[in-house]
Amino acid sequence: MTGPVEERPGGAGQEGRPAEGRESAAVPGGEPAPAERRSGLRNPEKAVRGLGAGTLALEALVLLLAIQPIRVIGGDLSGAAIGAIVALAVACVVLAGRMGRPWAWHAGTVLQGLLMLSGLLHWSLLVLGVMFALVWAYALHVRRVILG
Repeated sequence: MTGPVEERPGGAGQEGRPAEGRESAAVPGGEPAPAERRSGLRNPEKAVRGLGAGTLALEALVLLLAIQPIRVIGGDLSGAAIGAIVALAVACVVLAGRMGRPWAWHAGTVLQGLLMLSGLLHWSLLVLGVMFALVWAYALHVRRVILG
């Protein structure tokens, strides 16, 4: 069921500007002016920050919840491995809160490498590291597509 679609007269927004999401009028040279927003999102930077923060928050949750199943099924999970898991989870949470900083995406990439490196302590951490490195690579791809 669809409702009526409201359209502004003449397809223009306030003060004679084109409505959002539509191509703007031609510039004096006859070439069309570039669209204001390439992605169609209201605030693409905020959307991408949310994607990065959500990815890192999910990673922290999975890391903390994985401790007990790894201990039960995987066997010999040492105290160093548990400490590494907790430290990486805390780093994920802190970094998720700092996604507005320009260095945060690089730090997130380093964090994925550290998680894979912790696979030296237990093989299951390497598996988690590879999985989250792939998720992080996809988030970087989406960031590049949205922000250009």
